[in-house]
Amino acid sequence: MPYIIGLNSGSSFDGVDAVLCSIDIGADSHPTPPKYIDALTIDWPNDLRSSVVRAFENELTIFELTRLNYAAGALYAEAVNTLLAKNNLTNEDIDVVGYDGQTIYQEPPDRPKIASVGEVSSPPLTDLWTKGGYPCGLFIVESGVVAARTNITTVTQFRPVDHALCGSGAPLMQYLDFVAFRGLGRPVVTLNIGGIANLQLADSDRSRMMAFDTGPGNVMIDHTMRRRKDKEYDINGETAAKGQVIEPLLEELLGHDFFQRKPPRSAWRLDFGSAYADDILQRYPSVSTEDLVATFTMFTARSIENALTRFVLPKAAGLQELVASGGGTRNATLMKWLGECTATHGIKLTLSDSYNMPAAYKEAIKFATLAFAARRGLANNIPAASGASGFAVLGKLTLAPYLAKGI
Repeated sequence: MPYIIGLNSGSSFDGVDAVLCSIDIGADSHPTPPKYIDALTIDWPNDLRSSVVRAFENELTIFELTRLNYAAGALYAEAVNTLLAKNNLTNEDIDVVGYDGQTIYQEPPDRPKIASVGEVSSPPLTDLWTKGGYPCGLFIVESGVVAARTNITTVTQFRPVDHALCGSGAPLMQYLDFVAFRGLGRPVVTLNIGGIANLQLADSDRSRMMAFDTGPGNVMIDHTMRRRKDKEYDINGETAAKGQVIEPLLEELLGHDFFQRKPPRSAWRLDFGSAYADDILQRYPSVSTEDLVATFTMFTARSIENALTRFVLPKAAGLQELVASGGGTRNATLMKWLGECTATHGIKLTLSDSYNMPAAYKEAIKFATLAFAARRGLANNIPAASGASGFAVLGKLTLAPYLAKGI
């Protein structure tokens, strides 16, 4: 079975994950469930980290962002090469490297505007983005650098084609869930908690699948810890565990305009980013960090519960298990409170580890699987989940230098 490598640095921005898997093509012509082999995480260097944070806030010049794009590619290449050395493999042992890059900006589709403008069937197609509300985004980590410095064929940038077909482009977990769970003979609901959290309803019939962002995952918790404690995140949920939920603030948060949107929907820092969090911190200057972090942690749990009961359970009657992954699963307080929320609906919260996909690395496995499919021209989007107008091959391919011909 071919080896594949997936990389991920998500909206939590807490390191670059690199995962080694094996995968093949099954009897039904779809990829087999990926088999996890090994993984590692490397930290972002401080100078690159600070530049990415500035990019989130639109504070970099185009010249600075260009150089950051290449430097980030070098960091991803280092992660790949370190993983190869750890497993005594060479570049020619690897079929493909897949990653999406670091999201700097993402604008979801404005579906009411799209409906009012209608589909553009003749020029100018530019109206789709200048007037029509089509989605777009910017994702850095230069694939040319990764392919050149690892000498491995690389696939990245999975969202733009889905955007161009009027899909949300986020989340992207649904294709891996289709690949991993289609043989179980029952629908499976998964949850990924990164900076933003998302739910997926996986089914062997892709027309019945769903995938959408539920709201914040770690993003507001992490921001508060940086502002108030000079820490990158709430380690094991210890800060939240010491606090009390501020009920009036929680109700305010649950009234955010984002929750009026129906799936398919995607969230980004425009919804729950630093400006939104800072406004709350400024209005509650005397409230303890513990109480604020507790409230934001419960906000994540409750927004996931609300999305699950409102949108997913009506399509997954009898659901007994919610399979969780992502960095948020390391927050014991969040998992405890979320587990209590789901238990009231008779649903047990479990980890993707039980399906041979370590929770901390499932997102990286996702990108490896997307890349494996893309290299073979397989449709790796789920139109029913993203709202795209049809199936497509997501991802841009950069061939390994050693494959160059005509030399």
